[in-house]
Amino acid sequence: MKKSIILLGILATSIGLSACSNNTTTSSATNSSAHSGHEHHKATVADIREETPGGDVLPQFLKNQPKDMKLVYLSVAKNRELLEKIPCYCGCGMEANHKNSYDCFIFKNKRNGAVVWDDHGTKCGLCIEIAAKAMLDYNRGKSIKDIRKDIDEKYKEGYAQPTPTPSL
Repeated sequence: MKKSIILLGILATSIGLSACSNNTTTSSATNSSAHSGHEHHKATVADIREETPGGDVLPQFLKNQPKDMKLVYLSVAKNRELLEKIPCYCGCGMEANHKNSYDCFIFKNKRNGAVVWDDHGTKCGLCIEIAAKAMLDYNRGKSIKDIRKDIDEKYKEGYAQPTPTPSL
């Protein structure tokens, strides 16, 4: 578990303030302007969804993704309670009907334990950044309420409207 936390920390740090595209940047000014339109989300109908028997079996669309990306997806599956309380600020609430950060990675949990994964998170650095930061802080002992407050404060300006995640 400690190795997972360290890898998540490295991933969150390496992502920096990346935009929802293939272009990554650590400049706040560039980042704010890059998030103003979120043109990438207009094509979310092309998001890939794939079912696996459970949260410990990754979908094939992650096959050629970096190890860190796979780790984030596995960690998301184990942190549903947390991430369903954390909003995403990439614009996916409006464009993909996401309700929270969890929805960027997992479309549905079935009664039989199967998971329907969503590849949205593979295409959006901001989704990865928010989820990784929330999970790191949670594993370090921070409360969900404090994590939510920090996320809301960090992304309140220069980003898209948050997903309609209910207040805590």
